[in-house]
Amino acid sequence: QVQVVQSGGGLVQPGGSLRLSCAASGSIFSINVMGWYRQTPGKQRELVAAITSGGRTNYADSVKGRFTISRDNAKNTVYLQMNSLNAEDTAVYYCNLKGTDSSRRSPYDAWGQGTQVTVSS
Repeated sequence: QVQVVQSGGGLVQPGGSLRLSCAASGSIFSINVMGWYRQTPGKQRELVAAITSGGRTNYADSVKGRFTISRDNAKNTVYLQMNSLNAEDTAVYYCNLKGTDSSRRSPYDAWGQGTQVTVSS
């Protein structure tokens, strides 16, 4: 079983910054992909950023140049640095990990509990 715990988030003014973190624990054999998604009421959950085990990153066009995803493999942790925030970034942010479980050597798809990011003046 893989568990994911998020931290960070909160209220920030437009133009401000926040940093989200997501730490995984449990029966982890490997983490292949770490990603951040966000969701607003009535809308589909969308991918914000992702990073592979090799360090390759992908970003949604709406956040490219403003957000940076990174990972600390030793701590099984992924971060999302969010700069130049605007109201359109307001959402619940979820981290997602895809990898291989160390117990059964089977794939897993684990989600964090979500954290609210509100950008408002």
